[in-house]
Amino acid sequence: MKYSTNYILYPVNRALERAVADSLRLLSDEAVAAATPDTRITVADKFLYTRGNFELHHFSTNVLESSQAAFESALTTESDSLVRATLLNNLGNVLAALAQIRQDADLYGQSIASFEKALELVSQDAAPSEWAETQANLGTALQALGRQETNAKSLNKAVDAYTAALLVYSRKETPEKWLLVMHQLGAALHAYGLLLKGNRTLHKSVVAYKNALAVLDADNYAFELTATHNNRGAVLHHLGESEENPERIKEAIHSYEKALTVSMEQQLPFHLAVIIRVNKATAQNVLAELAKDRTLAQEIADEFELILECFPHALQPLCVKHCEAQMNQARKLAETSAAA
Repeated sequence: MKYSTNYILYPVNRALERAVADSLRLLSDEAVAAATPDTRITVADKFLYTRGNFELHHFSTNVLESSQAAFESALTTESDSLVRATLLNNLGNVLAALAQIRQDADLYGQSIASFEKALELVSQDAAPSEWAETQANLGTALQALGRQETNAKSLNKAVDAYTAALLVYSRKETPEKWLLVMHQLGAALHAYGLLLKGNRTLHKSVVAYKNALAVLDADNYAFELTATHNNRGAVLHHLGESEENPERIKEAIHSYEKALTVSMEQQLPFHLAVIIRVNKATAQNVLAELAKDRTLAQEIADEFELILECFPHALQPLCVKHCEAQMNQARKLAETSAAA
């Protein structure tokens, strides 16, 4: 089964942002200055939320190595178990951010080991909040490694870690933490299901995203709501392809439309709307293929042509190639149907 390409969005990693913020008190003035992003640029970064689970939004990546060294130094003298667990969590998140930038599996391994050491210091019974947060952090590092290495074992472990965190987090008592972990569980199950070619796992991903949507609202979580609708659409999109089910593809299109509506109404960065629009058109292309619908195929070819002509600044190079291929595929179907 060859799945079509679609694009997921990654929420801000709040644990990573907190880790870097915590490191600032341990750094020199020079290192703290390096942590501040350059706000003098005239063109904002147009690919935010697309780079993975360890993308920094409020700090410069220049600070990561200094933060790593600071946490490692602090661990050599700290004896309190809870403080050590916090330091190990912070170190693990910083290592994972560096691993993502460098695409370094060994650094991910160090990050995972740091979270596992933290879990040796806290227990679900004695320190449930700290234990759950560590499980969630571990799950995110394993998910990132599993994506990079196309490794089903890492993704399965990520699912287990998120599931463990949800033993503590609840919709009623800790709704924000619950919804963020539920979103990441959906993402891990999606990636895992694609490797397994397993519809059952993809169905579980859809349910996880649906659970997160029950808590999200546009006023307080505009981006998270957009991302969850988009990412749920991406799972339904792949599930529809696997099942060769037009109705499932229509569900995916509807989910993408919801994401696009929230993104535009809440005035999120414009490139997000373009990405969602690419996803929607790609799903419509699948629907046209399944139905051998010449009219829809021509509409989709026109849509991709419009995207390429009007929004080149909002597309990464690989996405441009994807759009060109989809446009040509749709035109071929339209022309073939016309000839027939």
